[in-house]
Amino acid sequence: MASFKGTTIVAVRKDGKVAIAGDGQVTYGNTVLKGNAHKIRHLFGGKIVTGFAGTTADAFTLFELFEVKLKQFNGDLTRAAVELAKQWRTDKQLRQLEAMLLATDGDKILLLNGAGDVVEPEHDVMGIGSGGNFALSAALAYLDADNGLSAKEIAQKSVKIASTLCIYTDDQIIVEELTKRK
Repeated sequence: MASFKGTTIVAVRKDGKVAIAGDGQVTYGNTVLKGNAHKIRHLFGGKIVTGFAGTTADAFTLFELFEVKLKQFNGDLTRAAVELAKQWRTDKQLRQLEAMLLATDGDKILLLNGAGDVVEPEHDVMGIGSGGNFALSAALAYLDADNGLSAKEIAQKSVKIASTLCIYTDDQIIVEELTKRK
């Protein structure tokens, strides 16, 4: 049986802002089912932005669980992410979820996965999904060029580049941005 594949999500931090961008393509095997999916979500009253790669139902389950952890830890992104990762890793049923999340509070960028990882990028960029490495590479180049583009512009352009390389990524891009909390 064919499985749902790929997507591209990238997070970029620049000048006190973090933008997360994602494409809109949903595929099943070698068929495009939809090109306008929204893979970027606001959580915790809009104070957290997340993007997902993987199966949709699994991602929505993770969004709900992450929202609970954010409420439990009063919006502390790191604490909520670590607690979700622990639960995800140790719960027999949750371990079966096939999705990854990128999350930001406008300051930190975190990657969460089912292996129990909570990873903050070494640089100001993180990418996930089948086109994630393409978008990551493009975003690093844009940041290095220091061409005056904003975090939002870099994220959008990086996913656009990934869409020209990854067959599981399209150019129907959604971008959300948060400013660093004070």
